[in-house]
Amino acid sequence: MTAMLNRTQLPDNIDALKALLSAKSAQIDAFEQERAAWQVEREALRQDKQGDQQEIARLTLLLDKLRRALFGQKSEKLAGQIDQLQLELEELHINQGERAQSIESAQAPASRPAPQRRPLPEHLPCEVHEHLPKESACPDCGGAWTRLGEDVSNVLEHVPASFRIVRHVRPRLACSCCERMAQAPAPSRPIARSFAGPGLLSHVMVSKYLDHQPLYRQCQIYERENVSLSESTVGDWVGG
Repeated sequence: MTAMLNRTQLPDNIDALKALLSAKSAQIDAFEQERAAWQVEREALRQDKQGDQQEIARLTLLLDKLRRALFGQKSEKLAGQIDQLQLELEELHINQGERAQSIESAQAPASRPAPQRRPLPEHLPCEVHEHLPKESACPDCGGAWTRLGEDVSNVLEHVPASFRIVRHVRPRLACSCCERMAQAPAPSRPIARSFAGPGLLSHVMVSKYLDHQPLYRQCQIYERENVSLSESTVGDWVGG
């Protein structure tokens, strides 16, 4: 809305004064219309957000019931329903965040700073590959190269998870002078009579409950590493 006029700025002519008042009235009407439209939009966004909150509460309650049922009985169907509900909850949370941003932008539009690239984590191991020219000496005069400096660029790489077999060997020993026998005790296992190591079990649990990766998809990923694990076997690990 424009600033109010000073009395010294008012015209002396009656017709000019009427025209000025008419223009100001039109500006006020336009401002009121814009303000009413903004309030309608804001109220619609608020109602959508409230509806999302109610739906999140309903799905959360249903998800808790399914989890309790899953612990009571082993059922991959229930596990699939839990995974689907978890995905719906995540989508609702994302939509709710977007609506909250829309409400904030409708209230006070502000310039958003350009995103800045974050530095790579310093705790990661680093492999240094030095690239030298093909010529070991100057091709023009044959002189030796003198190092003036270097240009460094970093590339973030991912090393795929790998499997390995940890073989525990317990020799059976016998005394050469008497009949005494000896053997080291067997190392403990997270699950009795199972070949699953603690690292593998941790990976399965994190993938399922934190990354929301169903068991059948995990088995498909392991199959690409030529490691065949049945879905029922992995399900017993999770339930055991």
